[in-house]
Amino acid sequence: MRTFALSPSTGAGTPDVAGFFDPRTFSIQYVVSDPATKQCAIIDPVLDFDEKSGATATFSADKLLAYIEQEGLSVAWVLDTHPHADHFSAAHYLKEKTGAPTAIGQHVTKVQTLWKEIYNWPEMPTDGRQWDTLFAEGDTFQIGELGGRVMFSPGHTLASVTYVIGDSAFVHDTLFQPDFGTARADFPGGDAKALWHSIQQILTLPDDTRLFTGHDYMPDGREPQWQSSVAEQRAHNPHLVGKSQNDYVALRHQRDSELPMPKLILHALQVNTRGGRLPEPETNGKRYLKIPLDALAGAAWD
Repeated sequence: MRTFALSPSTGAGTPDVAGFFDPRTFSIQYVVSDPATKQCAIIDPVLDFDEKSGATATFSADKLLAYIEQEGLSVAWVLDTHPHADHFSAAHYLKEKTGAPTAIGQHVTKVQTLWKEIYNWPEMPTDGRQWDTLFAEGDTFQIGELGGRVMFSPGHTLASVTYVIGDSAFVHDTLFQPDFGTARADFPGGDAKALWHSIQQILTLPDDTRLFTGHDYMPDGREPQWQSSVAEQRAHNPHLVGKSQNDYVALRHQRDSELPMPKLILHALQVNTRGGRLPEPETNGKRYLKIPLDALAGAAWD
């Protein structure tokens, strides 16, 4: 199975994009680098977790660090597109290893407030202090000589953002590959109409913009893929071609009603709403997750 691919820079002002596919969670992590200065950003890194044994590990994140060392890169940012529901974020671990600042969209505070109630955590801060930077729509940042900007892309979550870096956009859970469709919008705080508008905004980028998604579910058993273009999405995505907003919302509601929740959603959100920090050890030195029962009413069963 292909688990790594490099999409090289297409010219001045555009990044090299290294994608790392995690078969356990169907997630793609990215190292986005400036060929001129060798600075890079890490986007949506995975902290490994085995729900059967409760074991955590840093195998996936360490692969990113090995690549960064191999290529002689320095880390300018550790970025999350949103608080993930299907894997733990390795943002905090990578900050500790590299010293690079962490960032996420500013509306993560709304997600924190929502999940604070679900977990009954009255003491949990919900001001986003768990990250170094909270990005607003239109904010800009630098990776060496590369300019990046932030698009607010809600719908999958209240806090989702797209990072546009040179000719590349990191869209995570909005668009999937053109042969598969788009992301679900039924998590707490999700909204199919908002997701439609976010996707339409992404599709106003130039046709040759490289789009990098956050998951691939390998329809029909094909090899994992994670790169497409705006033109390809417009021409081939089955959730978008010939669809109106009302068509899309109806399709999304029907499809989402049939999907079971991700198996790690209740595990992951208590880590990811805290910037990738695991729970603090208790008096015996062990860490414990808190799983609320019957918290996601109406979710389909496997």
